[in-house]
Amino acid sequence: MLYANSVLKKKKLDHENIAYQGAQGKRATKMVARPPGGVIHDYVPFVSTVEAVVAEGLDFVFYDHNATLDFATCFKNLADLDKIDWDLFFESPRLDGYCQYYFDNVHNPRYVRRKATRQAEFLVYKNFPLGLMNSVGVYSAQKRDEVQEIFDDADIDIPVEVKTAWYH
Repeated sequence: MLYANSVLKKKKLDHENIAYQGAQGKRATKMVARPPGGVIHDYVPFVSTVEAVVAEGLDFVFYDHNATLDFATCFKNLADLDKIDWDLFFESPRLDGYCQYYFDNVHNPRYVRRKATRQAEFLVYKNFPLGLMNSVGVYSAQKRDEVQEIFDDADIDIPVEVKTAWYH
């Protein structure tokens, strides 16, 4: 089971936080505007298939941009997935299926918020079952080996793959 940051702290579960620390204060205090509410740290920031989350009956919200940003809008209705600018994810040129460009370009209005848009978040409330994960992507072979060892020790059967194109 993957747990939200607030659940880890409440249960005093031993864990190693690998999150970018610059955003953690905002995630701990920014309120989620849709049910079940709470703050962003009450959610597991996770990429899975929407279908799997819905099929399991898990509570979720999603944002059209990085959830910590003031201009990001929170949604609950799957019909609102079209509010995300998906073209920024899939336009050419592509690398590993996604647009290879990630960062903003202040000289082109189309790309002023590209990074924030590409950080749109689908958040699952409190916890996420590991059984819904197809694989885990890491940056290097060294990290793959480290994560695989952790999984092996915990008897978790999820493939760990090197996906350098996923990292910017």
